[in-house]
Amino acid sequence: MAVLTEEQTMLRDAAKGWASESAPVGALRKLRDGKSGRSFDPVAWKEMGEMGWAGVIVPEAYDGSAFGYLGLGLILEETGRTLAASPLLSTAMIAASALQLAGSDAQKQAWLPRIASGEIVATLAVDEGSHHAPARTALTATKSGSGYVLNGSKTFVLDGEAAELLIVVARTGGAPGSTEGLTLFLVSGDAPGVTRTHLALMDSRGAAQIAFDGVEVAADAVLGEIDKGWAVLEPTLDRAYAGLAAEMLGSASAAFDITLDYLKTRTQFGQVIGSFQALQHRAAKWFTDLETTRSCVEAALEALDSGADTRALASLAKAKACELVHLASNEMVQMHGGIGMTDAHDAGLYMKRARVTEALFGGASFHRDRYARLMGF
Repeated sequence: MAVLTEEQTMLRDAAKGWASESAPVGALRKLRDGKSGRSFDPVAWKEMGEMGWAGVIVPEAYDGSAFGYLGLGLILEETGRTLAASPLLSTAMIAASALQLAGSDAQKQAWLPRIASGEIVATLAVDEGSHHAPARTALTATKSGSGYVLNGSKTFVLDGEAAELLIVVARTGGAPGSTEGLTLFLVSGDAPGVTRTHLALMDSRGAAQIAFDGVEVAADAVLGEIDKGWAVLEPTLDRAYAGLAAEMLGSASAAFDITLDYLKTRTQFGQVIGSFQALQHRAAKWFTDLETTRSCVEAALEALDSGADTRALASLAKAKACELVHLASNEMVQMHGGIGMTDAHDAGLYMKRARVTEALFGGASFHRDRYARLMGF
């Protein structure tokens, strides 16, 4: 595991305190029961911006703190513990990364300071089906004068209904399934021809189905180079995988802590159930999986900070995190018994979040296959 600096420890502790006080699991219940159609609490997002969390990976030249991916991962882990709903992943991790990797100075000046302050929500629109398959992009961008016209649709766009900036993966060449001929475009969320439909996810957060019908963009909307978008998209997705894995690690850790407290206090047959050997073995397995996953997640985040090749490490982290949250959510419900099956208990919320995050940006099988290909197995 990573040895945290004093500054990283302070950041983690600050995030833990804020999440427990300002974004507890009860806040997610309120979001769900309010049926507002929002995917997050805008007040909480504003507070994150004021604390500088939205600019953790943004360079100081663009009003960020350049504190690194491990720093942002620590925040995501703590917000994951309370199932906090926020655009931190979509905006501060994914969109900010894409802009830093390929944005022109004008594009960075236009968007990164606004991301760093928490003023806007930005997101990546990549998938078009029910499974994560970035190379299967079919949405087209056709040359028109000096600009392009976008036609097609994207689905399960994280925080897409609220985003002022959409980073859209389009096909300017090649055929669906090929990594050649992809181009990324910066598109305003309210551009003419953009239609957004709110999708209520099982975990009470939100995403969007977004249709692009003759959406016109100028030449300066291109992020990176024409037909060479994969060189930007792949490392951007690696950051999405690692960041989401950190969040998943947090939710699995909280589920473990809650369940461990229950095992220490619940009595059955005149004994504390934590004294039952079968439950001890299951808890021990859970704990070892937590620590293994933590090592994988932190290795991926540290590799991002060092500039190393993160492809295999990012997929390893996401695959392990998928397996971990699946185990954690199941064990949380089962070890709590009957109460774990009720909506009055938080176990169901952790299970629903687990199922959504398992599928988001590729499940365990997707990432095991990718890891195997990258390692030459």
